[in-house]
Amino acid sequence: MSETKPYKGTQAISRTIRLLSLFSDARPQWSLPELVETLKLNRTTVYRLLSVVEDAEWVVRDPQTELYRLGSEMIALGGRAQRANRLRTVALPHLRELATLTGETASLEILSGRDVVLIEEIAGQHVMSGAQEVGSRWPAHTTSTGKAILAYLTAAEQNSFLELALSHHTKHTLTSAAALREQLAMIHQRGYAIAAEELELGYTSVGAPIFNHEGEVVAALSIGGATVRLQEHLAAYGAQLGQATAAISHQLGHRTLTNK
Repeated sequence: MSETKPYKGTQAISRTIRLLSLFSDARPQWSLPELVETLKLNRTTVYRLLSVVEDAEWVVRDPQTELYRLGSEMIALGGRAQRANRLRTVALPHLRELATLTGETASLEILSGRDVVLIEEIAGQHVMSGAQEVGSRWPAHTTSTGKAILAYLTAAEQNSFLELALSHHTKHTLTSAAALREQLAMIHQRGYAIAAEELELGYTSVGAPIFNHEGEVVAALSIGGATVRLQEHLAAYGAQLGQATAAISHQLGHRTLTNK
């Protein structure tokens, strides 16, 4: 087997990760010369790396001391990671229960850009092609979790999403913004979403939204499996998901007078 060559650009990414990893509780600030010495890279290279991460607000330079420290975007990223971990911990027992009750795969996903990202999954007794890896991502408009989340975004957020073209994956994929908008309104009213072979032929899923303490949609839970098995249980699974997501949302601090 021939040796695999690194992808173009991975060296810069690796160096950036090394640079950011130097910032710690014990050493929160660094000067340019200190970074050059510690990273064993030339000054120009380190300066270029700093310029990139400074533009992204991952680091910020104090104009008086000329010391670098982690910036607001890194703090926000850490907060998102912490919230995702909290979400996973709260949702895990419900995922296990859903997988046991239905025999199908139960998944927890969040919205990232125009995709949904898998952060936890429990396989049921019926496994189509094995469990997906955490971190796997799919176009939001093709999945029940994605549509469940999109249905509860603000009007401005929905409009922003629908401004761009919707990718085509199967003959059942919704690629019309008007059609998707109409379906999102229906999902919002019903409380759960269905994606019937919109990403992959033979696969159907049902998804329901999860809300935080501010009433914002932050994730979605789904039950997915072979279309031939799920098509007779869509409403029942939608109800089960509604109960599970209501319990998770409640644990995250969400309070509501209606059942969604």
